[in-house]
Amino acid sequence: MTKVINWYETEAWVAGVDEAGRGPLAGPVIAAAVILHPHKPISGIADSKTLNPNRRKQLYQQILTNALAWSTGRAEVSEIDQINILQASLLAMQRAVQGISPLPKLVIVDGNTCPNLPCPAKTVVGGDRTIGAISAASILAKVIRDQEMEELDKIFPEYGFANHKGYPTASHIKKLNTFGISPVHRRTFGPVRKCVTASLF
Repeated sequence: MTKVINWYETEAWVAGVDEAGRGPLAGPVIAAAVILHPHKPISGIADSKTLNPNRRKQLYQQILTNALAWSTGRAEVSEIDQINILQASLLAMQRAVQGISPLPKLVIVDGNTCPNLPCPAKTVVGGDRTIGAISAASILAKVIRDQEMEELDKIFPEYGFANHKGYPTASHIKKLNTFGISPVHRRTFGPVRKCVTASLF
């Protein structure tokens, strides 16, 4: 998913980047890169974790409409298991930034580790709470990932993905132990790996 802008609008081309889905036991990790429009402020943008689902969805629509540019990227479960969740998160961020054309003049990444990017970048710990473009990216990534987990719930209803979004809740762990793992579970994550190991005996 991508929205690009015209060359004449590039004066404020600083992108905020964040991801959603590092902690869950299932599903992809989703990243977003957002360049906010300097003349179209969006009231109420904040770290997605501090917003209720309805407010996140409202802001999500406003960001899609009013942001100067935005793009999303992802890393699949197979990639997470192959290269680990940190590297998969960085890969998703890299893909999100590469979806913006022309590339941003500067990328600001939430956290303390930068993906490998073909443009200047810096990290800000807690940036999703203090930098609007990163907050906007966190909202896009969170809403898109939640929607995807709700779709996976229709395919694998026994796990309750629509409720816990793949996070290691007590209910999720119980369902894992009852039904075993699904194709969208991350096999390298402790509780899933434990379940896989138990099934071998």
